[in-house]
Amino acid sequence: MKKFLNIGLAVSFLISLAGQSCMSAKSKKQKDPVDYVNPFIGASTSVGAAGVYHGLGKTIPGATTPFGMVQLSPNTITGGDNGSGYSYEHKTIEGFAFTQMSGIGWYGDLGNFLVTPTVGPLKTFVGIEGKKDGYRSAYDKESEKASAGYYSVELTDHHIKAEITAAPHSGILRFTFPKSKDARIQIDLARRVGGTSTAQYVRVRDNHSISGWMRCTPDGGGWGNGDGQADYTVYFYAEFSKPLKNVGVWKARIPDTAKRKRENVEADYYQQWIADAEVVANTGQAEGKHIGFYTTFATEDQEQVFMKAGISFVDEAGAEQNLRTEIKDWDFDKVHQSARQSWSEVLKKILVEGGTEEEKTVFYTALYRTMLDPRSLQDVDGRFPGGDGKIHHASNGHVRRTIFSGWDVFRSQMPLQTIINPEVVGDLIHSLTDLAKEKNKNYFERWELLNAYSGCMIGNPAVNVLAEAYAKGIRNYDVEAAYQLAVGSLEKFGNGPKHYTPGNQGISVTLEYAYNDWCLAKLAEQLGKQQEADQYLKRSLAYQNLFDREKAWFRPKDDAGNWLPWPAKGREEHWYGTIECNPYQQGWFVPHDVNGLADLMGGKERMLADLTSFFDRTPADFSWNDFYNHANEPVHHVPFLFNKLGKPELTQKWTRQICEQAYHNAVERGLVGNEDVGQMSAWYVLAASGIHPIAAADGTYEITSPVFNRIRIRVGSKQGKDIYFTISAPNNSPQNRYIRAIRLNGNVYPHYNLRHRDIMKGGELVFEMEDKPT
Repeated sequence: MKKFLNIGLAVSFLISLAGQSCMSAKSKKQKDPVDYVNPFIGASTSVGAAGVYHGLGKTIPGATTPFGMVQLSPNTITGGDNGSGYSYEHKTIEGFAFTQMSGIGWYGDLGNFLVTPTVGPLKTFVGIEGKKDGYRSAYDKESEKASAGYYSVELTDHHIKAEITAAPHSGILRFTFPKSKDARIQIDLARRVGGTSTAQYVRVRDNHSISGWMRCTPDGGGWGNGDGQADYTVYFYAEFSKPLKNVGVWKARIPDTAKRKRENVEADYYQQWIADAEVVANTGQAEGKHIGFYTTFATEDQEQVFMKAGISFVDEAGAEQNLRTEIKDWDFDKVHQSARQSWSEVLKKILVEGGTEEEKTVFYTALYRTMLDPRSLQDVDGRFPGGDGKIHHASNGHVRRTIFSGWDVFRSQMPLQTIINPEVVGDLIHSLTDLAKEKNKNYFERWELLNAYSGCMIGNPAVNVLAEAYAKGIRNYDVEAAYQLAVGSLEKFGNGPKHYTPGNQGISVTLEYAYNDWCLAKLAEQLGKQQEADQYLKRSLAYQNLFDREKAWFRPKDDAGNWLPWPAKGREEHWYGTIECNPYQQGWFVPHDVNGLADLMGGKERMLADLTSFFDRTPADFSWNDFYNHANEPVHHVPFLFNKLGKPELTQKWTRQICEQAYHNAVERGLVGNEDVGQMSAWYVLAASGIHPIAAADGTYEITSPVFNRIRIRVGSKQGKDIYFTISAPNNSPQNRYIRAIRLNGNVYPHYNLRHRDIMKGGELVFEMEDKPT
């Protein structure tokens, strides 16, 4: 009997072990890529933490969907150079805005339709953190949570839990209130990052809904404090789960003579106008220069109150249709899961194996950030505002897109999208081409924002993107019209008859225009326009005209062709002939003619020695500096130049080091510079995958050491089956970071560059890794 008992105990023990094993296996189940997204990475604008004027990543932690119109995010600050409207170190939250821009400087824009839950007496003034009281609330930092498509926080002044999630054109908020007779949802309709909307309108539609609009013009600051010429109207339609029984508006008396740029709106006198705003109870309609809307109601303890809204840049009807199409009920969790699922699907376009948990978090957060912009500008019915002020309708599957941070994103972000979202690149070129036609312009927009030509930064980046797209077979737009706009761009903004651009930004501008000329030459050649190709190819050598052989580096000239005085710091002098960098950094930007640059420098050996010194003098954390300054875009191609100089092991060394030291799963240390609308993240995604272009319009990528053991990139599908290009480095490790041998589809591959077409037809690139350079 005892024997059978022991057998029974043994069987029970084995069953228990099996159960534990199953539970263990389940608990160790591989995480979905979406689980790695940490929206707090880089979410700081702090100049103090950065140690330099540009601040840090300036990313948003809020909820959005891939390339969605709505980016619903917490806002902690209005004013200053705080383009995201949020900075992690701030201790109070103003509210939650439905439109944002992630990772940008120049005072920012959007941040419209700011919704804030409150309890107690109504306040019309947002307040100033640490100085003046207002409706902003302190919050419990430990309670702050963010993931792909979701954000939540406890607002401690009002004892309210706030949760937000988004659909492509709409969003929903869930507020958990305490017991109160004076619970409230209030909406600041004047709110705008970097300034103010200049006119607003709101009306109560019925006992559960409101609609209206917010007009944003350059007079109200915004992008570049008005210099960016952002001029748009945001329309909204919102519904509330609580009946609108006790509603009203507030109106600030803004004098007709008042200036309304950023510095004016931030001033004490202007803020006092807002604090003294007239409150008009029981009114269902209002229009003014600075108005807000509120609805007050009683709540039981832990009662959940919902608000959802659709946004449109077309009209109120479009905003309503957007909301009714995407969020039909009050199921917050369903909307959240839908947003999460949309991110899960697009993040699986690249699957990585190996690496650390931190590296996977950095990678998938970076990949997530590359799919925020260029966002959709059109409503669910395809309507969008054109550059001619008329309403247009997208057709044939085209999506009208906006927010093209060209000078930043042509370097890594657009090359990445040509692989994983080629239709987005085609849509962007289509959008820019149509926009020029609508505005009767013969050139492309530079830093386009909601149809505005902001002119931010330099060069003709749309030409670069067009040439790259065409070379890679992305042609879902009017090619000839786009080509003529490229020609118009270079004739209007180019190096001109002097074959250089004079003045104290001359190095940056001349070199950028020279690359634009080369890109257009490549495009013209493919279009069979050989005479024009030859013309622009010759113009692409203009960079040579600013190389001073005596100083052995680039140097700006005046109109008469004289060198500008050489500064005490020489080529390390910031803003000497350059924009946002120094000549040492900008001078490497001859991506289209590396051999020609080497000849100017006295040969490849001298170029290699100088390039090696450039990196050796760079600080270990790659923060803002005079040498390899990863915090700024002009140098992003430079680590890959070693491949061209016969030293691929140095490309491998430095790209791995940049990935390790310039990117972290952290807020302030997460990104060394502004995210710049996906560029900083796209660099990481490509470099960590083992590829990155130098001159993307030639359709090739340089090969480098990947961070991960295996990267599977979904490059398309055929007959319902996904096609993958796989990059494998089976013995990869922090020590084994050097490539000893390469095979492409089983064959020895003797090159350190890879053609785009080889990636897009699928296959496998295999690296044999070792701990010492070969």
